[in-house]
Amino acid sequence: MTQKTVLLALAFLLLASPMFAQTPGGGTDWHLPAAYLAMGIASGLCGLGQGKVAASAAEAMARNPAAQAGIRFALIIGLVLIESLALYTLVITYIAK
Repeated sequence: MTQKTVLLALAFLLLASPMFAQTPGGGTDWHLPAAYLAMGIASGLCGLGQGKVAASAAEAMARNPAAQAGIRFALIIGLVLIESLALYTLVITYIAK
């Protein structure tokens, strides 16, 4: 095994141990780990989407400098809508506690 694989397995074991600890009711509560996983996925995909939007806007501004104001407006609206996904997921994460 490579060193990266061993470190990844160790990180998963360290993350999993508090998740499987017993709760006073005797059952495992999966709401919080699922909410954290959803927040991680949403944040990662938002980052990818924002990078794609910024790259496309930069390319559009380079191709047509006269439309720079309209492209910038569309860029800001698009980034706001993409970021709202991460904020909604953050709110759901706090509700899941």
